[in-house]
Amino acid sequence: MKISIQKDVSKKRIVMIVYVLAMFMAALDATITNVALPSIGATFQVPPAATGAINVGYLVSLAMFLPVSGWLGDRFGTKRVFLFSLMTFTIASLLCAVAPNLFMLNVFRVIQGAGGGLLTPVGMAILFRTFSPAERPKIARMLVLPIAVAPALGPIVGGILVDSLSWRWIFYINLPIGLLAIFIGLLFLHEHVEEKPGRFDIKGFLLSVPGFSMLIYALTQGASKGWNAPEVVITGVIGLILMVVLCVVEWNTSEPMLNLRLFKDPVFRNMCMISFCSAAALFGMLYVFPLMYQNALQASATDTGLTTFPEALGLMLSSQMLPHSLKRLGVKRLMIVSLIGSIVVFTLIAISVSANPWFIRFLMFNVGIFLGHAVGAVQATAFHNISLSSMGRATTLFQVQNRLGSVVGVAILASVMGVMEGQVGSQQIDLMTYQWSLFGSAIFLSLALVVAINLKQLDTVPTKAMPVKAPAKAN
Repeated sequence: MKISIQKDVSKKRIVMIVYVLAMFMAALDATITNVALPSIGATFQVPPAATGAINVGYLVSLAMFLPVSGWLGDRFGTKRVFLFSLMTFTIASLLCAVAPNLFMLNVFRVIQGAGGGLLTPVGMAILFRTFSPAERPKIARMLVLPIAVAPALGPIVGGILVDSLSWRWIFYINLPIGLLAIFIGLLFLHEHVEEKPGRFDIKGFLLSVPGFSMLIYALTQGASKGWNAPEVVITGVIGLILMVVLCVVEWNTSEPMLNLRLFKDPVFRNMCMISFCSAAALFGMLYVFPLMYQNALQASATDTGLTTFPEALGLMLSSQMLPHSLKRLGVKRLMIVSLIGSIVVFTLIAISVSANPWFIRFLMFNVGIFLGHAVGAVQATAFHNISLSSMGRATTLFQVQNRLGSVVGVAILASVMGVMEGQVGSQQIDLMTYQWSLFGSAIFLSLALVVAINLKQLDTVPTKAMPVKAPAKAN
């Protein structure tokens, strides 16, 4: 019996290690690229605006493959699909590093985005099938590495690599991480294939691919090219129409690719809403703050990275505190306290950004503390009532809304900056422009707070392992 328990613990640790390595690599790649764009433009002798496609192509490709990941994992096996996506991402990283021109670099980034779109939901399905609801608050201590530390390290590591070596090393750095995760996964991960994965939802796929890609493209390009630009209007309107049709089709399909009926579960639905708003607030702030600190306050890229990095330290500390906080306060009270604290801190950052840098770093640290508790509670609670058979579809749906939330947050706050910059021009007012955008992040958090206040039956979390539910139909 003791040997069996030890084997079970070892298996869970291995799953955690593989997941953290893979997600750390993907999350690091998401932010490390930005600081290298000027250097890439100089290498290929193209204007700065031309390098924007490097990130846009990645995001669009990722959005295209996210919705289908759950069905692929159920049909072909989560281990097989996870390792395939991990290999795709790693090989594409190598190809990006050796790209001979900008066109090929963009092509390889699209392939990398395809791997990333499959990687996250399938990896999360493996993780939450392995750990019971009672164990999930504890694993937040490790999940903080890909969620918080990797994105915060991205600009710092990217700056060092670009300045010391070359922009190509921002892709080479993925190779040892990816190869290690592939090696461990091949040896130790166990396969999970659903007995009845359902037929491939061809209607949902044909609607989601152009719908998600066009909508993401419009949201990412609207602020820079103008929301009235023909290509933005056309792609945005068509993408939105396709998304609405997709929702209607998926709701009425017996075996949908995106199982929207999972939103009938109030816990999952409310946690997704809070996650959407929190992602919009956090990624919007992390987009606006570096621009403001460098453009309006004339700080260097290194100083900016060091000023935002305490947010990751706060998230690391909050991950250690989360199990105790959940047990002491319960989900609802913890959500309310952490979101109120986040709103206060975001507001203080907006109104006192020109204060002593160490005070701003202190505020960033508290962003990690407060928002880290909210995000951690969402991760630990969202899938509490989801059966194992529906886990793949649930993690896919969760990742889709989370990705949309981050893009919507950046798009709206970037648009606020664009509108304000068109009206004013002095240096002091320019700072005010960024400050108004930061207030937008606090508004997103206020929306999440409204949802948290109306939570029901979430005042406690299980402290003992719960029996696994019998698999239920994904519909």
